[in-house]
Amino acid sequence: MTAIDPPPLTLAFSPCPNDTFMFHALVAGLVAADGLRFAPTLLDIEELNARALSPTAGFDVTKLSVATFAAVRARYVLLDAGAALGSGNGPLVVRAAARDDVCDLDALAGRRVAIPGVHTTAALLLRRYAPASVRPVPMRFDRIAKAVADGTVEAGVIIHETRFTYRDAGLVAVADLGEHWEAAERIPLPLGVVAARASLGPERIAAIERGLRASVEHAQREPRASADYVRRHAQELSPEVCAQHIALYVNEYSVSLGARGRAAIAAMLAGDAPTE
Repeated sequence: MTAIDPPPLTLAFSPCPNDTFMFHALVAGLVAADGLRFAPTLLDIEELNARALSPTAGFDVTKLSVATFAAVRARYVLLDAGAALGSGNGPLVVRAAARDDVCDLDALAGRRVAIPGVHTTAALLLRRYAPASVRPVPMRFDRIAKAVADGTVEAGVIIHETRFTYRDAGLVAVADLGEHWEAAERIPLPLGVVAARASLGPERIAAIERGLRASVEHAQREPRASADYVRRHAQELSPEVCAQHIALYVNEYSVSLGARGRAAIAAMLAGDAPTE
């Protein structure tokens, strides 16, 4: 009798250049994961958060915001590889150039501020450092710059590649939420992590983690191998912006969180543990 291969594990991450860069070798079969196979799905980070929060709609392995992990850690295990942590990579609060009345975080009091989803780390940081009276307006991260520019909202919190392109939309930075974090905590800013369903069991989870680490290391060692995959999902970004994005968000913590990375995640979640 011929053995039937088990179905591939569902694997979800964002189409942003840092994720496609890191995950490419794993989904393309360029690195080993103890025989495991993966069926990838690419979604916006807030959609990934929402799917992880659902007991029935989540994936076997998923990227998600650090701010969401506290709510799902009864069902998901944090993986040591594939994370987005670091310095100088935090969400930016921006305004239209003509709105000089929005000059700092205190000036956001009572204002409509676009956020890239209520479950994102960017939203958590805004809650932590801006006035409580801020009126958050959730929308996809790639729509925020336009909403700020056309006056739909009075300010916005931008993430991902918009950090490199917001000036092209006539916007100026009001505050760097990552700088506020680093000044207060003196540790790297944790933004996104990868988690696996606890029900997969320790052996498969360990194999997934090894495969993901190998994938990140392969990408760093042979960046040309993932170039077409990154470009295909990069929403018409220029090669220069893709390269900047990868350089900013893929670093030593993407290979391994280490003790310092785990301490940063614990600090981010302290006192802010959402429930499912």
